Amino acid sequence: MISIIDYDAGNIKSVEKALQHLGQDVVITRDRDVIINSEKVILPGVGCFKDAMDKIREYKLENTIYDVCDMGKPFLGICLGLQLLYKNSEESPGATGLGILDGEILRIPDKPGLKIPQIGWNSLDITPGAKLFKGIDNNSYVYFVHSYYLKSKYEEDVAATTDYSTLIHASVERDNVFACQFHPEKSSKVGLTILKNFIEL
Repeated sequence: MISIIDYDAGNIKSVEKALQHLGQDVVITRDRDVIINSEKVILPGVGCFKDAMDKIREYKLENTIYDVCDMGKPFLGICLGLQLLYKNSEESPGATGLGILDGEILRIPDKPGLKIPQIGWNSLDITPGAKLFKGIDNNSYVYFVHSYYLKSKYEEDVAATTDYSTLIHASVERDNVFACQFHPEKSSKVGLTILKNFIEL
């Protein structure tokens, strides 16, 4: 069973449908016992960093997320779910994220000819050996929707990068914690392969 954490942050149904398409038993939940007893856990999301963390705390999900990660269960953050794994974000000064991984969430710099938010397909430079990208060709395209991006503190955490006004750390892996700034559930066959790789961890 795969749990998708429900904290009112949107974009959950498309993740559920993609996993069901891959034959998985999926539950959308904020029930601690269900999440803790799942084989794998996904934290998707779109929206504002502070609002999302407020909801996570309102639903008492923060310690549940820490416990899942401490137990060594495969955990995947998607889009805002990636950003929430870090301690803070330029989007919400003063707000505190989960702080599970180390790095900065920064606003994409303005650049002539580029729109912010970034909405659309961009290619990935994949780190050799990255588990989420097994069997995926370098420079494959995935779908992004974001105005803020990750700059990881540790280069060894970076599983894939992309370039949009600046170098963006588009995916990270550390131990059992994985995250993608892009939306694998909206990234066609490449995205389904990424989710399949997560399922098979």
